[in-house]
Amino acid sequence: MPRTTHSKTQHPKVGTSEQIGSTTLFCGSAGDFYERWEAPTVIHVDGPYGVSGFPGDPHTADGLAKWYAPHAAAWASAATPETTLWFWGTEIGWALVHPVLDQAGWEYEGLQVWDKGIAHVAGNVNSRTIRGFPVVTEVCARYSRRATFESEDGALLSMKEWLRSEWLRSGLPLYKTNEACGVKNAATRKYFTQDHLWYFPPPEMMAKLAAYAKTNGRLTKRPYFSLDGATPLTAERWAHMRTKWNHEHGVTNVWAMPAIRGAERIKHNGKIVHTNQKPLALIERLINATSDEGDVVWDPFAGLATTGVAANRLGRRCYTAEITPTVATAAAERLRSELAVPTDLSELA
Repeated sequence: MPRTTHSKTQHPKVGTSEQIGSTTLFCGSAGDFYERWEAPTVIHVDGPYGVSGFPGDPHTADGLAKWYAPHAAAWASAATPETTLWFWGTEIGWALVHPVLDQAGWEYEGLQVWDKGIAHVAGNVNSRTIRGFPVVTEVCARYSRRATFESEDGALLSMKEWLRSEWLRSGLPLYKTNEACGVKNAATRKYFTQDHLWYFPPPEMMAKLAAYAKTNGRLTKRPYFSLDGATPLTAERWAHMRTKWNHEHGVTNVWAMPAIRGAERIKHNGKIVHTNQKPLALIERLINATSDEGDVVWDPFAGLATTGVAANRLGRRCYTAEITPTVATAAAERLRSELAVPTDLSELA
């Protein structure tokens, strides 16, 4: 990848933006721009850790939950059932923010551990003073937007509860769901069970259930399994009711990948520009796993726009914001360099 070069320039003003490739970079606080961004399929969050890692990062993780609360609510408000949220942090930082994410409507799906390897601390550990094992990891939690459904009487239900209530509304016995789906017992055992073995019904099965209930169930003005209470359900609409997942065999939730060094590390006058720059390959993995070409990716805390670079490479559209003008300038230069676009050293338009 071409190296980013720096020169004397007037840094972008807060509130300005520029589209570079398929990435739109904003200068300022992301909270001021969310309403201008298209609904996201992926939200990639690599913000404050509470370790004094960069200007504005708190000294401890104590205040992270309060700091993230308005962002978590805004992300949930903009999200769809297809949206995946990836949240980076230290173990304690993520643990403290998790209740805020949960309260905002985000459903925890799993935790990934980035193992940077022993080289990350090699030569930097004083065995006489250290009082614990050297830390070579960060965590990245995956969340989905918690889906809620309104029943005929106006009650808000989870997807599992709603599926069962809609079938019972038809007046048909539960065992008939198997006949509707053309299976022996999988429908009652997976799609309509009340225990932890519940399984998201495939789109083709949902279409069959809706059609069967309409034909054989009680007459009703409200279509069975309608997502809006008025429009009949289709397989296509149901397919968009959960997050995307493009599986890659052999990849687990432990990511062994060295911290970046060499040409990928952005420097100015021999000094790194941002201490929390992530490996591009790592961010590409997240985006590839939970989105498709043409989808929208949000990165509220751009840093050096690694997410934007990944989005440009992978054919996604990215909206990202960086609050520090000097870092926003470096991010814009990096995006331009990646695309081999002549760098405009004036303000972002």
